[in-house]
Amino acid sequence: MEALRVSPLLPRVPTFTRSSRLFLLHQSRPPLLSHHGRTSGKSKLNCTVPTVSPRPPDQSSFLDVETRSVALEEDEGLGEEFDWYAQWYPLAPVCDLDKRVPHAKTVLGLDVVVWWDRLEEKWQVFRDLCPHRLAPLSEGRIDQWGRLQCVYHGWCFDGNGSCKYIPQAPADGPPLHTFKKACATPYPSCEQNKILWFWPNSDPQFKDILTQKRPPYVPELDDPSYSCTMGMRDLPYGYEVLVENLMDPAHVPYAHYRIMRIPKADREGGVPLDIKVVKHNLSGFTASQEGRYSDFVAPVLFRFLPDLSSIGNLEMLKERSASLQPKKRRFLLVFICIPVSLGRSRLIWVFPRNFAVWIDRIIPRWVFHIGQNLIIDSDLNLLHLEERKIAESGISNWQRACFVPTKSDALVVAFRKWLKKYSNNQVNWGPKSNLQLPPTPPREQLMDRYWSHTVQCSSCRGALKGLRILEASLQIASVALIAGLAVMKQSFLSAATARSGLFCVAVLCFVASRWLSHFIHKNFYYHDYSHALR
Repeated sequence: MEALRVSPLLPRVPTFTRSSRLFLLHQSRPPLLSHHGRTSGKSKLNCTVPTVSPRPPDQSSFLDVETRSVALEEDEGLGEEFDWYAQWYPLAPVCDLDKRVPHAKTVLGLDVVVWWDRLEEKWQVFRDLCPHRLAPLSEGRIDQWGRLQCVYHGWCFDGNGSCKYIPQAPADGPPLHTFKKACATPYPSCEQNKILWFWPNSDPQFKDILTQKRPPYVPELDDPSYSCTMGMRDLPYGYEVLVENLMDPAHVPYAHYRIMRIPKADREGGVPLDIKVVKHNLSGFTASQEGRYSDFVAPVLFRFLPDLSSIGNLEMLKERSASLQPKKRRFLLVFICIPVSLGRSRLIWVFPRNFAVWIDRIIPRWVFHIGQNLIIDSDLNLLHLEERKIAESGISNWQRACFVPTKSDALVVAFRKWLKKYSNNQVNWGPKSNLQLPPTPPREQLMDRYWSHTVQCSSCRGALKGLRILEASLQIASVALIAGLAVMKQSFLSAATARSGLFCVAVLCFVASRWLSHFIHKNFYYHDYSHALR
């Protein structure tokens, strides 16, 4: 049962001792910085700690010289620029894709349709647009010949995007379906690590891009000795906020209080975290924390690692994976962060481990998703509102607006520095993007689970269907038992105990159906979250 005690989202927070709590309670909290008037051209993060307490602060909790230099340098590498459209992006875990229907997805503001080509026996990714009247192909179907059919006028396309049939074209006329403008737009795609990836450039020169560049590889996800239970959810806040939140272990005892398997801790007592960024370049960065490591492979992969054996190119990783000691216990946190559109993101999570793998074979995947969705809910509204505060301050003013003096924020600062140095502080959404955050929806829509997760997860869809059937069965049984008691003659139920027993069973069925209805709504549709009442 050791695996059940492992934190499902973030690394274990150090335990709190009585002495550390007493010491931290005597530390004054740094005030928020406010900037008025004109600032200098080179905006450097002010890391000076105000001396508001007569007791000197513990200098080990602040950014050391090495981490400051990595986190705050702004003038190095300014000539390099990250190309967001020359990367592989994940669309969904393959296990959650239904081969019978097309699937609509959005990545980098690009609307695509994912569908199973049974002739080629592979997933295809097209631009979600029919060349005829620009209707979304994701609303279509897979016809009896295995082609993608637009539901608007019936045009059919094969796996290469070629139009194979136009119902409105006369049989004795020109072959209109062979015209280039009649073709759909395919994107390069591949399966790796049980995830479907695509290349967001449909230019024919990238048709064989897989031979030149592959998606980031995590060897543990293909290792049969590891248990790898995946999950995915759409989120109502942007990619930047998603990534920096996952890189912030210091928020765990507060934002996820009493819902994560971490040592019991005083909600008012955080501890210093010794995080050091040891490598930082265009491709991402690596950091160390008390003997463990974290690795950001731009733009989508972020991992917490027990060692450095999972870092390297594909051939090197496969060689290391084969040479690892089979009895050594290893546990990773793997997060795949997908920029969907401005103010929208998607998270795929998986936590590979090579011990207690039997647990995932016994417990269905949807049971794990209930707890993991609760963790996401616990800071969802917080991050949604935080993103709007950052936008009000200006995306280029993050370091001036936020006061991040301690080592616990080293990863967050490193990510913002990477974003500023290589991508002008933001994702490249293309020339036609509207750089306005979408309006805040009602809370029920903001914290919705059904559309953001349930309908996209094959395990949760199946569980919801089964639980709905069970709920209806309990209700029918309750009504049937009560009705039977009313119409049956006394001779059939002469004993009072028998009548009482049936009545109790009917009541229990009704109560169970009501409890199950609440359970279904709370875990598959909508779960509100209040930090103040926990």
